[in-house]
Amino acid sequence: MNGCKRVSTLGMSREEWLEKRKGSIGGSDAAAILGISRFATPYTVWADKTGRLPPAEDTEAARQGRDLEEYVARRWTEATGRRGGKVNAMLYNQAYPFAHADVDRRVIGENAGLECKTTSSISLKKFRGVEFPEQYYVQCVHYLAVTGWDRWYLAVLVLGREFLHYTLERDQAEIDALMGAERDFWLLVENDTPPGMDGNELTSSALREVYEATDRGDVVDLQEREMLLLEYRRLLAVRTENERRIRQIKQTLMQDLGGAEEGRCGNFRVGWKPQKRVFLSAEKLRKVYPRLDLSKVMSVAKYRRFSVQEENGHATD
Repeated sequence: MNGCKRVSTLGMSREEWLEKRKGSIGGSDAAAILGISRFATPYTVWADKTGRLPPAEDTEAARQGRDLEEYVARRWTEATGRRGGKVNAMLYNQAYPFAHADVDRRVIGENAGLECKTTSSISLKKFRGVEFPEQYYVQCVHYLAVTGWDRWYLAVLVLGREFLHYTLERDQAEIDALMGAERDFWLLVENDTPPGMDGNELTSSALREVYEATDRGDVVDLQEREMLLLEYRRLLAVRTENERRIRQIKQTLMQDLGGAEEGRCGNFRVGWKPQKRVFLSAEKLRKVYPRLDLSKVMSVAKYRRFSVQEENGHATD
């Protein structure tokens, strides 16, 4: 495979596979390193590679993706006439010792690979009418870099809706840019230096997991962070004032609406419409508990939801 080193994954347990992939950057890590992933951030990848986070739990979505991989590959063969064979190995390239590729298929008779994906119908608009889906572009560029192959095919099953497929040709300039970013990131891993913070909630969750609560009562010197703390205080004050002003505006408009459900002003539509919420009443449940007649313990609460919406579809609560 163009001089790639192979490490077989046949017979490898999920725990062994997760431990092996910690030693280098994989295709699914690449987008996170660039800060464009919905599922991970530079910090979460760094914390995983340095052993600060426990192995990610298997999810139902991931399980379904693995189980449906064979079906997606078969649909791709039906659509294109091409066939792919399983690689069953993690591939390494001596030009990029910090990276590996765990690919779904190698296309038979071509210097090319195939990536199989499943997604929900909610994501359908991200796949229609595009040359190549953005969320998988970086992953496939990574695979092209490690394998040295000429092109990568992508097959996407939108569950219950559509089957789509795409082709990505090798672009050395794109590969060089991505591998440069990955090389810089791996230096952070080797030096045990965390990447910069990005404001992503995924990073916050990882920090809370990495630094669990203790009773030691340790104190650290933050003198070098004085300017940052001053900025934080200023932003917090502005946010508090903004939130107060937002509430004032909402209250004024609610007063103007009175009993009306909607008001109009130019391109704005202000709504304060009745809503219903059904829930179990604990008090009623206790009274009828011996019989558990749920019809007697259901209560309907009515409330009004306030919103401001422009005609272009932008809405705020």
